[in-house]
Amino acid sequence: MAMSYKVRFWEISERTGRQKGFEVRWTVSGREKSESFKTKGLAESRRAKLMTAARDGEPFAPRTGLPASELRALKQRTTWYTLAREYTEQRWDRTPGNTRRTLADAFATITPALVEPGATYRNPRILRRALYSWAFNKNAWKAAPGEEWQEALAWLERNSLPVSELEDPETLRRGLDALCRKLDGTAAAAKTVKRKKAAVNEVFGVAVERGYFTHNPLNRLRWTAPEVADEVDPDCVPNPAQVTRLLEAVRELPGRGPQLYGFFACMYYAAMRPAEIIHLRKAQCRLPATGWGLLNLKGGVITAGKEWTDDGSVHEIHSLKRRAAKATRPVPIPPVLVRILRDHIEQFGVTPDGRIFRNAQGNYIDHSAYGITWNRAREAALTLDEHTLELAKRPYDLRHAGISFWLASGVDPAECARRAGQSIQVLFRHYAKFLTETRDHANHLIEDSMRRWDGSAEADGVVLASHWPGNTPEQLVRGGKQAG
Repeated sequence: MAMSYKVRFWEISERTGRQKGFEVRWTVSGREKSESFKTKGLAESRRAKLMTAARDGEPFAPRTGLPASELRALKQRTTWYTLAREYTEQRWDRTPGNTRRTLADAFATITPALVEPGATYRNPRILRRALYSWAFNKNAWKAAPGEEWQEALAWLERNSLPVSELEDPETLRRGLDALCRKLDGTAAAAKTVKRKKAAVNEVFGVAVERGYFTHNPLNRLRWTAPEVADEVDPDCVPNPAQVTRLLEAVRELPGRGPQLYGFFACMYYAAMRPAEIIHLRKAQCRLPATGWGLLNLKGGVITAGKEWTDDGSVHEIHSLKRRAAKATRPVPIPPVLVRILRDHIEQFGVTPDGRIFRNAQGNYIDHSAYGITWNRAREAALTLDEHTLELAKRPYDLRHAGISFWLASGVDPAECARRAGQSIQVLFRHYAKFLTETRDHANHLIEDSMRRWDGSAEADGVVLASHWPGNTPEQLVRGGKQAG
């Protein structure tokens, strides 16, 4: 909200029975503000200072109620560390655990770089852990940090740069460069850098709202993030025959292999995300005895970590990715997946709450557990050359394989995107190489139609327009002239 000159002051009020019994009250653009003091003299002094600022023509901030001069002074004193912690506290209650963890990781990475030039803490790992596990984790604030962490955080408080110095391009560049490196100095994954920079950018956006900056300084910085390889590599995507080998290898594995056979089949035949499969309940499934079935997806189970959730649970139930809380996504499934799911339910049953897939204890399937099973299946099913290509290296490659197969089969890209729960823009960005096959298939269809059209021409030059969609037999093309 813009600064305002609409300021009104009330008389000092006394509040009996309170330690700070005298209250200064005023409004800025109709928004009431107040400050409390122990003595009436202190309250009168504060009121007089605010009134002087108003008489001198200073605008006030409706959000904080402070005059411009005090906001500038506040800006000079507030450090990046303080600003990032304030953002963490402000955002916490409306943020899921997994996002809280992502924000903490980003802030813990950049904060040690936004310090006084030349300042370096003697043990970077301890500082990073103190920031990640305590400073940017509101759940941890219930208890004081340990002595080792206290020492690291005290050093940071002394050395963290004021927000006013973050408009310097070299300072910002130093901070963003830190996002590109792990603690051991090696390069971080491009997707990780992109995610962390987005989190940092949010803090700067809030700083603009609070009046620390007139604009987001990151927007004017000439800095290039590592390129993110969004496009799916065809060499890593298994074809239908390879998928069949992999799924059969899973089913033949001892232990949890048979229970995960249907899990991985859902990832391929329905292009489901792992979180959606873990959350899948029998009530969401239409599994007829013959023909196609339907899965009505309603959300997913995310591993957040008990340190980041409100109730101490390891997992959280989220809505469908980038969808409203109660949004659903119906996905038709082929008869082969219908049979697999029917057989799975008959053999293993479902949990008391109706979930189809679970671990041996009846709990949510863990990422590391199904990852181990997948690696064992790859070892059993793939050739040496396929391993060299890193074919189906991750279970998620099954989802890529499913979507790619749809596209190669000539399914409309918009329908592929809808079934996969993606936007059409994301689909085109991720599957550009596979869309080439779709375009080729479309070209062949158009050529076939053109040949049929050309072949319908009669010797006298009359073409029956009934061959053209939407035309009636009476609409004819004669001698190069079109009727209708």
